[in-house]
Amino acid sequence: MRMSVVDVGSNTVRLVIADADGGVPLPVHTTKWKLRLSQLVAADGHLPDESVKQLVKAVAAADRTAQQWGAIAPLAFATAVVRNAPNRLEVLRTISSETGVQICTLPGEVEAELTFLAARRWMGWQAGPLALFDIGGGSLEVAFGRGRLPDFVASLPLGANRLTREFFKSEDPPHARSMKALRRTVRHQLRDVAARIRWEGPRTAVATSRTIQQLARLAGAAPGRQGPFVPRHVTCSDLRRCIDTLATLPAAERAQLPGISEPRSGQSLAGAIVGHTVMKLTGIDTAIVCPWAIREGILLRSIEDGSAWWSALAEQSDEPLTTETAPLRIAATPPG
Repeated sequence: MRMSVVDVGSNTVRLVIADADGGVPLPVHTTKWKLRLSQLVAADGHLPDESVKQLVKAVAAADRTAQQWGAIAPLAFATAVVRNAPNRLEVLRTISSETGVQICTLPGEVEAELTFLAARRWMGWQAGPLALFDIGGGSLEVAFGRGRLPDFVASLPLGANRLTREFFKSEDPPHARSMKALRRTVRHQLRDVAARIRWEGPRTAVATSRTIQQLARLAGAAPGRQGPFVPRHVTCSDLRRCIDTLATLPAAERAQLPGISEPRSGQSLAGAIVGHTVMKLTGIDTAIVCPWAIREGILLRSIEDGSAWWSALAEQSDEPLTTETAPLRIAATPPG
């Protein structure tokens, strides 16, 4: 069976097509459309009409590409930039009516569960009790578990792009006081989650996301062209050095550094501060950089549990947003 996933993120719409024979999603084709939605949102978080039009075009193109490659209807989802938009329902319904593709806006805790599943499958059972952190554009996901799905998850508003806009604004490079305020906020938000990770004492720590991959490359990890099976890791001291390097440079000059892409150069410093603070507060010295993340988690969950769970998530995407927050919760027990 050939499957596909469409990921609407802060910077890009990405399509992954994979063969699922043997219970493992083997990629056969990937492509992306650079929209940079996070840079175009209004001050109140609304996605403007022009951005929605571009998003419709990208999702329609991804759907056509999936069909051309013989994949079944794509499992499509959007992360924080759409999930947190006040006009979220309008955006989702416009995409559905004009493309026929239904986009799910996954709760942050579900993103953490799915990313944990991907990391568990990649690392294998030898990893033992596993801690995960994933620095996205709009949120930070943290998870811990001993089994297939995590024992607890947390989703916090500590995404690299969100924090860059909130704390650095037009400062390029940012002032020291702005960096200090950002770090103070990250420490406060992570206090309870970090205490739980320290108490659990994970055997293995894993980091995912493009932000972490780029920071690891800046710290000396192997470049992506060497393939996913080359071991890569990042240490707490690596991220401290990344902060020192990035803090002195404007975004345009950061993009000239090894591993730092132009679209993420502006948010790379905030990402490094979040990563360093997470590792310092949790007592984690080294994290393995895992090439599998939420897209692979969605494919794996579909392969292992069937399509019913995804249909339920799709229905929840039409529900109004709630103002209640649950920064720490026990993960749901998988069916069966």
